Amino acid sequence: MSHDAAALAAALAFAEAHESPFPRDLRAHLEGGHFDPPPFNEVIGPVFPRGAPNGLVLRRGERIGAYGDTRQADMTFSVAKSYLSLLAGIAQADGLLPDLDEPVRARIRDGGFESDQNASITWRHLLTNTSEWEGELFGKSDVIDRGRDLAREGAGPKGVARPLKAPGTHWEYNDVRVNRLSLCLLHLFRRPLPEVFAERVTDPIGASRDWVWYAYDNALVEIDGRKLPSVPGGTHWGGGLRIHAEDQARIGQLVLNRGAWEGREVIPAGWIAQSLAPCPLNPSYGFLWWLNGAGRWPEAPRDSVFAMGAGGNVTWIWPSAEVVAVFRWIDPEVVGRACAMVAGAVRV
Repeated sequence: MSHDAAALAAALAFAEAHESPFPRDLRAHLEGGHFDPPPFNEVIGPVFPRGAPNGLVLRRGERIGAYGDTRQADMTFSVAKSYLSLLAGIAQADGLLPDLDEPVRARIRDGGFESDQNASITWRHLLTNTSEWEGELFGKSDVIDRGRDLAREGAGPKGVARPLKAPGTHWEYNDVRVNRLSLCLLHLFRRPLPEVFAERVTDPIGASRDWVWYAYDNALVEIDGRKLPSVPGGTHWGGGLRIHAEDQARIGQLVLNRGAWEGREVIPAGWIAQSLAPCPLNPSYGFLWWLNGAGRWPEAPRDSVFAMGAGGNVTWIWPSAEVVAVFRWIDPEVVGRACAMVAGAVRV
């Protein structure tokens, strides 16, 4: 027996009963200033109302439980950051990104890395949220997220123009800087990132094409004479990835498989290993993946890996038990407890 069916049903019922505090009208929530006060809260990309809570659990690739409508495609917020990490791994495998410690300006010459503050920023800095990049992108300044404390998201002060530190010496969660990474990857691939993601990630693992990765309305960049969309790593100001739990579970299974799918390498295993290694400045963070080795979620297994999005959008990967779970629109306060309950159900 791979799991205790009654205990797993109780765990999933618990997850379903503890719904996200985010309202169904996500646009009103963003425009109402959840992340930022006016005028920094201006929504500049598509936003859609969210659906009801849903989720599923895979054990050794087999679906062992689910709740709600798992084919309900919804905005996924910062889960998209972890997908940018996968794209960076593909760029490295393709020879487009040979050295993570090379200054970004060596390959990206769009004016964004020429200042004294930005000139020494490396790809590793961007991937670990330690870049301290300074500037404005698509009308949003990096200052908006300076001083951001995720423990007080939506409640604490931020947007303080604190003095910047040297790249690689300070960790800070900052959407503008992640969006800068996305634009840099667009320059490397010279193709829209959603096209690359479909061709190199979701199609090879048998995911659907029900997902859409939206750019901001003003995020068209000219490359090789074409206007290409630069997609964000979240839905902070609208846009981002609209996807359902079943596709997210497949992507989580790909990471659990260390980048392999049915014997084929989709993402290099070495890249997955690097991505899930703790950042020196934050042991709970890798290359845009959340890690639990330091017990950020005390109730969850310590080897847990998470792709996390605001509003309770969670892909949980538990390597030692070969478990992948997706929780959509769960109250973030109970994520650790939900993981613990699922863990208890599969330790049979």
